[in-house]
Amino acid sequence: MSSSIATTRFSVLDRSRTREGHTHPEALRDTVRLAGELEGLGYHRLWVSEHHGVPGVAGSAPTVLAAAVAAATRTIRVGTGGVMLPNHRPLVVAEQFGVLESLFPGRIDMGLGRSVGFTDGVRRALGRDKEDAEDFEAQLRELLGWFRGTSPTGVHARPAEGLTVPPFVLAMGEGAGIAAQAGLPMVIGDFRNREKMRRGIDHYREHFRPSPWASEPYVVVSGTVAVAGTPEEARRLLIPEAWAMAYSRTHGTFPPLPPAERVEALTMTGKERGFYESGLTGHIAGTEEQVAHELETVLKETGAQEVLVTTSTYDREALLDSYRRLAAITSG
Repeated sequence: MSSSIATTRFSVLDRSRTREGHTHPEALRDTVRLAGELEGLGYHRLWVSEHHGVPGVAGSAPTVLAAAVAAATRTIRVGTGGVMLPNHRPLVVAEQFGVLESLFPGRIDMGLGRSVGFTDGVRRALGRDKEDAEDFEAQLRELLGWFRGTSPTGVHARPAEGLTVPPFVLAMGEGAGIAAQAGLPMVIGDFRNREKMRRGIDHYREHFRPSPWASEPYVVVSGTVAVAGTPEEARRLLIPEAWAMAYSRTHGTFPPLPPAERVEALTMTGKERGFYESGLTGHIAGTEEQVAHELETVLKETGAQEVLVTTSTYDREALLDSYRRLAAITSG
């Protein structure tokens, strides 16, 4: 094992993806079950996501799901990747994380993003529009202020005030600059666009201002990692998500994950095929040896302190096997 892999933390974001023939409740229980497995394998964190009105994702209430995950585990850190701050009042977010940290002290992370709803309909239902994302920096300041008791309203966030819940900024677009100015750890992806990722990391490090939350830059790189006995098996792990992405780009809705064999039997239009093939490329996938080599390259290029693995696939057993193989690589 390379020294860069040995000194890097490895964590997982599980998006509670729904699967064809399976229910939304099953997807949520799969996430909770996976957390226990990952804890046993030595992963550092398990994060959950926020999506609204998406047929292919069951995780719509990340702080609620994080509570279930934390209750089912003992040592792994638990958090959100992320709570989309423009969708919520910062006071309510502070209160929710204050409750989580009070119940599971020293184990909760607060990953924060600036996306608003996936479609116009979802944004209307949330009472938000695309411009709300532009207020992310101010929303972030307000949220952190609730923990420090600095709100000009004279209101105090119970039980958040006085607690320390590590905040992370999900850096999409302008996020790297916002994370740097706020002096917060940054999560940036994905592996399919290494050049853009490196530019974001360089900008973050160059403009980072130390804060009470972080004295120096902390970079988490995120993306899909699939490990299997052969390169072909690893590639098959990528197929369901690649097709779901291609379908969303051509039909406007993000579907449940299909089995790989169903996708392989499909007749695709040229446009679908193009998006699908594109969705299969640029990830870290292969045997243990191939993945270790690729991870080493990424870590040397980025200097990241942590890797957040975001793999989704239909076959949960194959996914768990991939995580077992990755844990063996990272633990030597």
